[in-house]
Amino acid sequence: MNDWLAIHPGDAPLVVAFPHTGTDLADCEGGFLSPWLARRDADWHVHDLYAFARDLGATTVRTAISRSVIDVNRDPSGASLYPGQATTELCPTTTFDGEPLYAGDGPDAGEIARRRATWFDPYHAALSGELDRLRAAHGHVVLYDAHSIRSLIPRLFDGRLPQFNIGTNGGATCAPALAAAVSAASGADHVVDGRFRGGWTTRHYGRADDGVHAIQMELAMRGYMAEPDVPTEANWPTPLLADPPIGPNLRAILTACLEFRP
Repeated sequence: MNDWLAIHPGDAPLVVAFPHTGTDLADCEGGFLSPWLARRDADWHVHDLYAFARDLGATTVRTAISRSVIDVNRDPSGASLYPGQATTELCPTTTFDGEPLYAGDGPDAGEIARRRATWFDPYHAALSGELDRLRAAHGHVVLYDAHSIRSLIPRLFDGRLPQFNIGTNGGATCAPALAAAVSAASGADHVVDGRFRGGWTTRHYGRADDGVHAIQMELAMRGYMAEPDVPTEANWPTPLLADPPIGPNLRAILTACLEFRP
């Protein structure tokens, strides 16, 4: 077992994936201009925020590797998920705000291939294996891809992001009933297929006709941690709130996923 890959098998037809909560820069740390910048855009605390999922019987799959090393939620071919919009690459060369992560061009094709074989491929092999196991047992499985992001990032989106951002790639990755149930549990401050329509994981695995219903949830971080106006090395990340206001919604959302039947 890879020490950077944490798999907690459950018996319920739900897999909760954590592709971006890791901060380990592994053997790539020396190549970054700033290790802090290379960690800054992590989905801070999200695996702890959803720790209750295991008590519900869900399977969780998490990589500890930072998205700046390789983003396991990007198309491995390098194709953009959001053509014409600012985004980051399979092996990002900038932060969300556009600051360079490397002094030069970043990793070359050979290095990208090495990182893919070392971290991307094993993560997805594990995720695929758990989905296959649960689909065989239940006839269907829900993949819930858990994310978060700062509420204000002008380079990526205008204004303040809604609290709950549900991605189904225009309804292509899951049954409408699942999207409707997750929307209802999210409350008023949500959007479906807004700026975030679901990353590569959601789009790749979401095959409702084959029994895999995938949905991405991008949380605005203000719902579970304090967000400074300008994140700096001195003030970021802030701790997970002891009683996050969105906690009841998240429990209702995962319960809706567990109760979903095609």
